[in-house]
Amino acid sequence: MRFITARNFDKHLKRLPRFLRTRFIERKNLFLEDRRHPLLDDHALHEPWAGCRSFSVTGDVRVIYRMAADDLCQLLDIGTHHDLYGN
Repeated sequence: MRFITARNFDKHLKRLPRFLRTRFIERKNLFLEDRRHPLLDDHALHEPWAGCRSFSVTGDVRVIYRMAADDLCQLLDIGTHHDLYGN
């Protein structure tokens, strides 16, 4: 599987502390092995992110993504639950 990243994702990833960037890499590798692994808590999203999905990096940090094709994942944003969803 290939990953492409949106500008917001790149910008927000750079702002995260190093340990969260490391945890993201670990979870991305887990995502590659098994998208449905329980640690990822992968789930579909509703408006305004309808058509996208999310997986957990930590208890509060999430990645929003969209499957652009069977072998292409577009990473759209990363951040805390509050930053991404506003609640």
